[in-house]
Amino acid sequence: MSTNPFTLSKVKHIIAISSCKGGVGKSTVACALAWELSRRGFKTGLLDADIYGPSLPSLFQLRDAKVKSNEFKLLTPIEHQGLKLMSFGFLLGDAPAVMRGPIVTRYIQQLLFQTDWGELDYLILDMPPGTGDIQLTITQSIKLTGAVIVTTHHTLSLVDTARGILMFEKVKVPILGVIENMAYFLAPDTGKKYYIFGEQKAGALSLRFGVKTLAEVPITEQLSEDMSFYQANETIKEATNELLKAVDKAHLSQPDLKDAGYRDGQVVLVFGDGRELSAKAFDLRANCQCALCVSEVTGQQLVDIKKIPADINPVEILPLGNYAVGITWSDGHASGIYPYSMFN
Repeated sequence: MSTNPFTLSKVKHIIAISSCKGGVGKSTVACALAWELSRRGFKTGLLDADIYGPSLPSLFQLRDAKVKSNEFKLLTPIEHQGLKLMSFGFLLGDAPAVMRGPIVTRYIQQLLFQTDWGELDYLILDMPPGTGDIQLTITQSIKLTGAVIVTTHHTLSLVDTARGILMFEKVKVPILGVIENMAYFLAPDTGKKYYIFGEQKAGALSLRFGVKTLAEVPITEQLSEDMSFYQANETIKEATNELLKAVDKAHLSQPDLKDAGYRDGQVVLVFGDGRELSAKAFDLRANCQCALCVSEVTGQQLVDIKKIPADINPVEILPLGNYAVGITWSDGHASGIYPYSMFN
């Protein structure tokens, strides 16, 4: 599909904010990042791409906002304190969205290509949870600068985080980083951090997935009730700083991994400068750090090494940006992500 010259041609960067699992605060984080970018003087738009559960009107308390069309018959975004907003919720109101897949796809394309965004430095896409038709429609219709995965440290969230990373990499969308939302509770009297979903150290997700952790966002009453609180929130400022760095890096860098294969029981990675890294296939499978293989609460290994076939081998090796590989194994396991640090 060609891009309408009145819509996305003047947008410099399009960033998808995804979660692949509902209930992790993805929409709230997407709104916070967009608001902070706008506050810094960047021309910013925010598109709520969740047709079934649009949340942008409620988050910004704009339930009565009405979308109009201009002389080109394009939708005009709602402007709120310098931030351009568009959501199916503005068109739908409080009515439920009862529709099938092809119609949903049509509405997504309308919001993308028939909204007069004008000149933007950043267009933030608040993606619906999951890895289905809407996500594929967006990634195949437009060129995304990259994606940010929002998750919590809960086991089920981390399983879906891995799936989200693999989905975006398969459609050639760079992963800019991970934001861990509701990571901890900060006691107001002592200032001590209490990790809601289990004790961990900052950067644990980076070690697990090989991608950068942009920020750990605490759970607070203000963050869930008052969007204006973001304007003074240091964690969101930190996340935005890291996001801007990741965008610059993704724009300048090119993947260095040239080939990945299997040889003599080893998974071998070959880089553009001639370097080779390798690791035993059995050891990689046995040391998988995905949430199906390691308990998030106790850190105990869940996989039974005795049940791993001695001749285990990769069925598919998927390069993930320039930081890791995803491997589908001959025993059917496919949720593992293996950072380069696991090779030597």
